[in-house]
Amino acid sequence: MKTAAALLSLIVAAVALPAQAQAPAACPVSAEHVVANGGLDRSRAAVARGRLTILAMGSSSIEGAGASRRELSFVPLLEAGLRRRLPGVEVTVINKGIGGETAKDTADRLERETAAAHPDLVLWQLGTNDILRDRPMDDIFADFRRGEAILDRAEVDVALIDPQRLPENAQNPNFRGRNPALAEMSRLIDLEAGRVGYALARRFEPMAAWSGLDRGGVGPDDLHLNDQGYACWAETTAEGLAAALR
Repeated sequence: MKTAAALLSLIVAAVALPAQAQAPAACPVSAEHVVANGGLDRSRAAVARGRLTILAMGSSSIEGAGASRRELSFVPLLEAGLRRRLPGVEVTVINKGIGGETAKDTADRLERETAAAHPDLVLWQLGTNDILRDRPMDDIFADFRRGEAILDRAEVDVALIDPQRLPENAQNPNFRGRNPALAEMSRLIDLEAGRVGYALARRFEPMAAWSGLDRGGVGPDDLHLNDQGYACWAETTAEGLAAALR
């Protein structure tokens, strides 16, 4: 009976393993996708003090749309991944993602959210909705520079998160053929991050290697990430951020 009970316990434990535990086997996790660009000094000082507060801003992928449970979305998994990699540091990641936001929408509330959260580091995910709504690049980057001024006045570190990749065989006609424009958006965000000295947490490029994930890490709506996609993205970001902050 003890043997059977022990076996049952092992089976239950295996079934209960969180999705993020399988992320390293399902996708390539590398620190190279986070580039500090000479920034993150405030965040490194916060880590040295033993307490790091991160404010995550952006749209539905920050909010966690598509995850089967809240705790399997990007922000909770990123927080857990950073805590594992930065032992002894109290890491808090505040989720202020709002589905459907453009760069303009996020810039409109950056001052209010940073004042309320008092973060060391702001993650700003931008670009996907702007491209899907065919906003002119000049307008997008005018909004970005408005947000940049707010963040600089707040004296916080910033890491930009570029757009996601969409399935090449997307069934939704609104999402077909969008990857070239999303790639260009990612390239420009990379340039802007280097120009202003913001860190960059790449997402578009790493998603090209997610072939081992269910549907490439994207859910059945061809847009929002599934649990595996969130796990892979969070682990990759945590790996890179932790390496940059140590």
